Amino acid sequence: MGVISWIVFGLIVGVIANYIDPQAARGGLVGAIILGIVGGLVGGFLSSMVFGVGVTGFNITSLVIAVVGALVLLLIGRALNRA
Repeated sequence: MGVISWIVFGLIVGVIANYIDPQAARGGLVGAIILGIVGGLVGGFLSSMVFGVGVTGFNITSLVIAVVGALVLLLIGRALNRA
């Protein structure tokens, strides 16, 4: 996937993760894009370690993996802010 594809995919994932999480991180559109892109990287890394499948492009599996990664990032960020 190219840079523009990652930005669009990151936006979609970030918006979905912010919608799922009732205490979503604030950061606006740029924050949602960054959350989605980094969530895709984290989710891809974790799923490749556990299941052998990572983020491979625009498909449902990659979307689910990236959203889970973004939610993990939100939980980690919230835990670090409490400490």
